[in-house]
Amino acid sequence: MSPICLDETFLIHQIKELLSIPSPAGYSDQVVHYVGNELEKLGIDFEVTRRGSIRATLPGITPIGNWSSRFAEGGRVTVFTQAGPKRGTVLPLKASGHAWGDAVDSLPVSWDHVELRVDEICNNQQDLADNGFDIGDIIAFDALPEITENGFINARYLDDKAGVAILLTVAKALAGSGTILPVDCHLIFTIFEEIGFGASADIYADVSEMVVIDLAPVAPDQNSSEYAAAIAMKDQTGPFDYHLSRKLVQLCQTCHIDFRKDVFRYYRSDAASAIEAGHDVRTALVGFGVDASHGYERTHLSALTATARLICEYIQSEPTFAQDPKRWASLAEFPHQPDREIIKIKT
Repeated sequence: MSPICLDETFLIHQIKELLSIPSPAGYSDQVVHYVGNELEKLGIDFEVTRRGSIRATLPGITPIGNWSSRFAEGGRVTVFTQAGPKRGTVLPLKASGHAWGDAVDSLPVSWDHVELRVDEICNNQQDLADNGFDIGDIIAFDALPEITENGFINARYLDDKAGVAILLTVAKALAGSGTILPVDCHLIFTIFEEIGFGASADIYADVSEMVVIDLAPVAPDQNSSEYAAAIAMKDQTGPFDYHLSRKLVQLCQTCHIDFRKDVFRYYRSDAASAIEAGHDVRTALVGFGVDASHGYERTHLSALTATARLICEYIQSEPTFAQDPKRWASLAEFPHQPDREIIKIKT
């Protein structure tokens, strides 16, 4: 297959635009409209589910949260009240050394020890109510993106918005290249991945395999890198499909894409929600290396580009198994995994 040219300027633009749209779980209508408008500009057909997931299709030849409060402290936020958006800051309960002395350094790290200071004249609960604040108001933290000249990207919410930017960049590259795909490829943008059921109702019945794009946490006991793509062998819900994951590894090796293999013990993705909902699909997960995930995150453009290249190559490839698009296969068509080696010991 011919290599596809990925537009890194477009990729960075998408990250900036997506990060500028407040879209916490349950308050994502505006970002759904943004992604849909971008797909329309690219001439890619799509549909929107009742809840707001987007399903787009690149046609082929044949018919396819947890978060530590320490990262909240000092964060500027928007509160979406019935009276309109209001601004504020999340602070520890003991925020000033001038008022609390050394006690500011001994305050525990937990959500029970932070508060939201709203930028309205409020002295009591009634004042808050009079200004439109109520139980259940959605709060969105400012993303605070900064992209350095040497390619580092710092921001909140790179998970999952950098993944959306990657997929839009791949869609732009393929839609503009005239490439004929071997099978239809559906691009799915989910909005509830962080709370566990993102892809539970979004997979078409004829889909045989699903590659999820998500972050790859970087830490001393992880193998992922901020400068490379990652292929997950397993997460907390269990192993990913052996054959599909192996295919992605081979694509990286063949196309000279920098990658790492890793196991994520405290992590699940849309692959789990799809399987738990009863979809009979092979699943795999590729990620871009992210430091301080769910905090003030950092990745590097090279990781996003490597992940985009892998997704681009995957979309252009044949299905992992020719029989997979069929709903049922015979035992003769079912694949084999390498058997254990039989070691003969001479006596």
